[in-house]
Amino acid sequence: MSTNVDVIVIGAGPVGTTALALLGRAGLTAIGLEKDEEMWPTARAVHFDGQTMRTLQGLGVADQFVGVTIPMKDVAVVNEADEVLVHAPTDRLGDQGWNEHISFHQPDIERLLREVVASSPGIDLRCGVTATEVRTTDDGVEVTAVDAHGDAQVLTARWAIASDGGRSATRHALGIETDKHGEDARWLVVDGDLVDASGCDADMVQFARYSRPALWLRLPGTRVRMEFMLVPGDDPAEIVTPAAVERISRGILPTDRFTPDRQAVYTFRGRIAQRWRAGNVFLAGDAAHQAPPLFGQGLCAGIRDVANLVWKMDLVARGAADATLLDTYESERKPHAQYWVETAAQQAEIIQTLDPEVAKGRDEFVRAHPEASAVPPSPALGPGLHDGDRDERAGRLGIQPILVDGTRLDDMVGNHFLVAVDRELYAELATAVKLALDDDADVVTLTDPLKIEQILASVGARAVVMRPDHYILGVGDTAAEAERIIAGIPSIAHAATSTV
Repeated sequence: MSTNVDVIVIGAGPVGTTALALLGRAGLTAIGLEKDEEMWPTARAVHFDGQTMRTLQGLGVADQFVGVTIPMKDVAVVNEADEVLVHAPTDRLGDQGWNEHISFHQPDIERLLREVVASSPGIDLRCGVTATEVRTTDDGVEVTAVDAHGDAQVLTARWAIASDGGRSATRHALGIETDKHGEDARWLVVDGDLVDASGCDADMVQFARYSRPALWLRLPGTRVRMEFMLVPGDDPAEIVTPAAVERISRGILPTDRFTPDRQAVYTFRGRIAQRWRAGNVFLAGDAAHQAPPLFGQGLCAGIRDVANLVWKMDLVARGAADATLLDTYESERKPHAQYWVETAAQQAEIIQTLDPEVAKGRDEFVRAHPEASAVPPSPALGPGLHDGDRDERAGRLGIQPILVDGTRLDDMVGNHFLVAVDRELYAELATAVKLALDDDADVVTLTDPLKIEQILASVGARAVVMRPDHYILGVGDTAAEAERIIAGIPSIAHAATSTV
């Protein structure tokens, strides 16, 4: 028996589940295939940024996510001698309308995402089902799915999203290789509850110790995480014992006050898939890219992937855009993700050095330039549906104002293109352009300065077109420029072509 849907999502970790939730919000039909019968009980990711929270906000359950996360109040970098090289406050709202550093326990986030998926019409998440074969056809994909009883079913869809992790069976089956960035490093990751002990003063501490680099993170409730780089001479069996954890944490995680629920050795690596698409199959999340955990961008990058891809699938599925729009997924996202992989790999080489002389030089540099340890600004997208090749303000993430009544602007705009234009310039637009904006259900046009003045000021323009994933398509200062970028909205361009 075959089942036909718009999209099959392979792998239902946080990236795959977010994809399913976004597909449901868009009104598409989808089946999610997850090989594990039960949700993974322990955390892997523990941090996301304001952009990720903004994407989750778009699912309509922001209050629930706020309830299981905490804003990171400060970060520090500490050297071998326990000297605080950098201490920076981070507990403030960023330009995405949320804190830029947010900590969480991953099972809490996944549970909420699965609740959204369960309430989405047309979305079917099947756990304990493995995708054993993926075939791309002229007009879609065929996926062989095998359940826990060994029963097989062939599912068909227009597209598939492979978000099945760093060891992606789909990527391997498609013959897609990965490129290596930086050096691999083995780390011990320890999660658990710390009770009646102070831990570290800062919510995140990067221990830049040449004897053993380490990381501390405070999570919601009594939960904490520490990560320790394995060094020559370590016994992998001994290093995971409670006594060893107390020793290498230098007493931060005492055996009588810390109760671990995970102690596992992982290999942190930098990888980028050489291709992100094979026919109608798209790679996303760790299947497409893996980064060392510096800057905490791993999960963020995966959610950016599906936020970029789903609205494009929606327009194409409804006939509101040409299928070539999907070609911009890899061209836009791959350079953006590669920037974070390369930057994290370079930072890892500096922070994780085991050479005392290199560490000494690094410490001197950080003392003189503490700003160099900050998370770098997010880069622009690669070439695609935006004017970044002609104006550096385009292709970058737009801001989300919080209005005077406390409303975040996305809650008003929804999953649409936003045309923000000052009233005087709007009055100069051609009548046909105004009618096209009024008739297009995929576009929200705002001219109220109380709603858009921050957006216009942020880029120094009189008109801004923002995409459903909140990246800027283009900006303008004249009626002609505004009309040109408005004509670049796929649904408006498609409607204009259809009426010719």
